[in-house]
Amino acid sequence: MRKLCTVHLLSNHKINSYRSTRSEKVALMIKSIKPSAQDGGVVDLSAKASDKKKTKDFVDTMMSIMQSGEAKFQFDRRHVKAVLLDMLVASIDTSSTSVEWMLSEHLKNPNVMEKVQKELEEVVGLNRMMEESDLDNLKYLNMVFKESFRLHAAAPLLLHEAMEDCIVDDFYIQKGSQAIVNSYSIHMDPNVWTEANKFLPERFLESNVDVRGRDFQLLPFGYGRRNCPRMHLALIIVCLVVAQLVHCFDLDMTEKFGIVTGRAKHLMAIPTYRLHN
Repeated sequence: MRKLCTVHLLSNHKINSYRSTRSEKVALMIKSIKPSAQDGGVVDLSAKASDKKKTKDFVDTMMSIMQSGEAKFQFDRRHVKAVLLDMLVASIDTSSTSVEWMLSEHLKNPNVMEKVQKELEEVVGLNRMMEESDLDNLKYLNMVFKESFRLHAAAPLLLHEAMEDCIVDDFYIQKGSQAIVNSYSIHMDPNVWTEANKFLPERFLESNVDVRGRDFQLLPFGYGRRNCPRMHLALIIVCLVVAQLVHCFDLDMTEKFGIVTGRAKHLMAIPTYRLHN
């Protein structure tokens, strides 16, 4: 299943081929928020980021395979459930949670939002909606993304399994043992990150640390061969959605909240449309 996803479904070529679809979906989301912006109403940004109205084509296909008995391998309800957990929970929930937390940090740190919006005005302007191709030119925004992934990794514990007996720092690990990497602890290590509890995007100003698993001090998607196979697509979707919302709207929220893995309550904000079109 992982090879199928990595080589066919989530390859760079396949992801790029759906760029127009992503742009269309984000534009529809912005359009759905505009009436509330005009009326000064409150918008549930959590619901917008994790729309549950999904078609059941994927489930229908698996159920038909199971019921037809044409599969060349054992395929029953347990396999359907396992695939759904891998493909849906691991992809939809993690992305929507990341969008929520990034928007939360923008709202909690208005000075950061102001800098991001200023950069968007300089690079994109207010006469058009930003596009996916603009993301590489938004340096400060990318620092904000990195800092948000550091503080709010969707999966703070990375699960691995020892493929053979090995010794790590004098600890004997038996083949088949489950090894859990605490990425949250790594991201909050004061020996690596100055003022680790604070949201400081500027810490990446003179740093080449990346979120793709090449640097072991920042591992929101894991690392090595067992990293998140959906990482490239997730980065595009999460960053595009957040950037579009911040570009198109001024968001207002007076409440403050603590930093946890997931928000206890939905993120609610009042949008004000910024673009000229």
